[in-house]
Amino acid sequence: MWKNRRHTVSIIQAVILTALPFITINQQSILRFDIPTLKLYFFGTVLWIRELYLILGVALFLLLFIAFVTTTFGRIWCGWLCPQTVLLDLSQSIAKLFGRKSEKTLQKLLLLPFSALVAVTMIWYFVPPAETLRSLFVSTTITAFFVVLWIAVYLELAFLGRKFCTSICPYSMMQNMLFDKDTLVIEYDVSRDATCMKCDDCVKVCPIGIDIKQGLSSACIACAECIDACDLVNKRRNVPPFPNYKGTLRRPKTFWLGGATTAAAVALMLLIWSRPPLDVIVTRDNQPLPSGINRYSLTLYNNSSKPLELELSSPDSVMLIGEQHFRLQPFTSIRSAVLVKATGNAPEQIDLHISGSGIASSKKVGFL
Repeated sequence: MWKNRRHTVSIIQAVILTALPFITINQQSILRFDIPTLKLYFFGTVLWIRELYLILGVALFLLLFIAFVTTTFGRIWCGWLCPQTVLLDLSQSIAKLFGRKSEKTLQKLLLLPFSALVAVTMIWYFVPPAETLRSLFVSTTITAFFVVLWIAVYLELAFLGRKFCTSICPYSMMQNMLFDKDTLVIEYDVSRDATCMKCDDCVKVCPIGIDIKQGLSSACIACAECIDACDLVNKRRNVPPFPNYKGTLRRPKTFWLGGATTAAAVALMLLIWSRPPLDVIVTRDNQPLPSGINRYSLTLYNNSSKPLELELSSPDSVMLIGEQHFRLQPFTSIRSAVLVKATGNAPEQIDLHISGSGIASSKKVGFL
């Protein structure tokens, strides 16, 4: 039955989403955005907020991926992978084990711990799990975020529930623009309508409350509950279910959208992993100083998983005054400043050279 398959997918997805913050590469979470430093830890590397071209690349890939999945597989996210659908289905299935009379009350009670788990998991994508658990009821900030998220998630699941899908969800509204005649949807076989028993079991089990026999509906989340209900009634007659999946997966649009999405993913990965291990930004400070002396601000970014020992020097006829030796921990940045004094005729520009740990970088800057 489709329901069993959906539950299997839901469990796998829940395990992955909950486990990701615990998986570490180079002593950092495999996927986490660190708010204080504004950097994204991403599968063993780090993306800095200043790297706008990479952020745009990520956005482009996500847009293409969403367009590809939605155009080809329809509402597979809504019915199979959306955390809201997963949590509501799971809590409802458990509540049914204790009888129909107390089903709704028990479901709302079950959503309390589920909402708490969702809330703490969301925090884990910003604060390392170990730090979160140590500070959960110690740090005012983390505790406040946890309580607010817990309440918000619970109220949305327990009281808005499926109505969120048909009234507020922006992705649900966007899907209507991406669908075409070949998109995978659940459709009632009108050609066999005369042999349908009209038992309305498909309507009774629909979590949204639509009648699939009335035609396609933008409210359908493609959960396939109607297919299972119809198949249960009609398999004794050796008749296939009247509602069923319909669509064409192998078509030109699938291949060119899938190809574009794959190309974007490959290009993004190449951009991320081809970055130099060290980025250096040097700017001249506009402040009044004696003639022949300039002040420069330096920002060094370590994009690698190894600590770097670096030294600042210049091949020009200048004297460097200030810190010239730097140690950068993995995936960190430091800011410093240096005074540069001309020892001869003042040059129009100078070359600041940073080297060490097998890395070298030179920056030419103006000199006044």
